[in-house]
Amino acid sequence: MQKTTNEIMTLCKSDEPIIMGVVNVTPDSFSDGGDCYSPVAAAAHGKRLLREGAQIIDVGGESTRPNADVVSIEEEIKRVVPVIRALKKSSAPIISIDTRNAETMCAAVDAGANFINDISGLLNDEQSASVVAESGLPVCIMHIQGVPQTMQDRPHYKNVLDDVMAFFEERLNFCESQGISSDKVILDTGIGFGKTLEHNLSLIKNLKEFHRFGCPLLLGVSRKSFIGAISGEEEPKNRLAGSLATAIYALEAGVQIFRVHDVKETRQAFDVYSAIKQTI
Repeated sequence: MQKTTNEIMTLCKSDEPIIMGVVNVTPDSFSDGGDCYSPVAAAAHGKRLLREGAQIIDVGGESTRPNADVVSIEEEIKRVVPVIRALKKSSAPIISIDTRNAETMCAAVDAGANFINDISGLLNDEQSASVVAESGLPVCIMHIQGVPQTMQDRPHYKNVLDDVMAFFEERLNFCESQGISSDKVILDTGIGFGKTLEHNLSLIKNLKEFHRFGCPLLLGVSRKSFIGAISGEEEPKNRLAGSLATAIYALEAGVQIFRVHDVKETRQAFDVYSAIKQTI
């Protein structure tokens, strides 16, 4: 696997928010399952998100919603690789592979992915860390309590903020021991992954505290169930307003990367916010 680099860590040093557009090549994702299940539809959707202002396209082949079925690695690779190859032909975007499996990471990187997004924080597959280290690519370490199939059964923390902080500290030390320097690591608090409504709100309210690690922060709150719990909106696609409200709060807290389904609307919200902030 050839070592490669990309500009994502440089982008994170600017004052401009980075939008990561979601492409779920799955039949069962919580918010848009089946919309982009075919590689052709998924690639077309990714290209549309790029036109709308996404700087990163996050391609995933396994749903990690609560109680989701486990997908075989062979099937996951079959879903994501054609999409990555198709996207690489259009304007060479930053392509993230959303996977917790080392073999899928390898296949995706070989196909052109240049960012690794692992919801398990490199814990699901013992080979993942060596794949990341060998690739030389940036990696997003996300916090999750449990696994998707059971994570929402009974989430429990002594103190959710302290516990997630301790997780990141341990994971950063682990990454360093595996040859993954901290300047290649992005952190994601894992909103909705083994957390109650109160846990999610506490983490979002205290996002500024996570800058202590010196790593860029990624936030994925788009259309998530905590918005539905607050608003009473059961249909994920109708949670845009709540998604934007959370994104603006996180932008004020210094979050650098926003993983979203609604790229055009998020870009507009950020542009207006920026114009207001810059007005004398």
